[in-house]
Amino acid sequence: MINVIWLLLLVTGILTAAFQGRIELVTEAAMEAAKNGVTIAFEIIGVMALWLGIMKIAEKGGLIELLAKVVQPFTRLIFPTVPKDHPAMGSIIMNMSANILGLGNAATPFGLKAMQELQELNPNKEVASDAMCTFLALNTSSITILPATVIAIRVAAGSAGPTDIVGTTIFATTMGTIVALSLDRLLRGLYRGGR
Repeated sequence: MINVIWLLLLVTGILTAAFQGRIELVTEAAMEAAKNGVTIAFEIIGVMALWLGIMKIAEKGGLIELLAKVVQPFTRLIFPTVPKDHPAMGSIIMNMSANILGLGNAATPFGLKAMQELQELNPNKEVASDAMCTFLALNTSSITILPATVIAIRVAAGSAGPTDIVGTTIFATTMGTIVALSLDRLLRGLYRGGR
């Protein structure tokens, strides 16, 4: 459906420019957008390399392990079916830690690994387990304390205050996580009650 919407927007823009006799605007806009996309991508690469480097230093310095210890009681509470020492728990904690620091790119491999390991624990391989559904809700709504990727985009776009969004990001992501986990529990209870 999204592809159809984008196609309609593109065709409408081209037809509007053609009716107005200004079809060259379409080409100019396409070239300008392509140039801006490459420029912003290169600027983001630098900032992301910096933050991923900081993440690696934090990992080597023990900050990630400390953060993992802080979130471990929380993960035990929301993933009661996952054994404490199972590798899935480590991947879940690393994914959460990277998401908390706003490093979605760094969190993705841990998230994929967590899902693979949760699938190993899943008794019914055809249906996502409760832990898998909870992890998906948690991963997509994740609390973010330092939105490094968004800050990088704002720096690349020339924002006067690229870090002005930190407070609202913490609030919005915290509320999103609370709602996602609450709905996860509610819908799971309704689903079981309906069977």
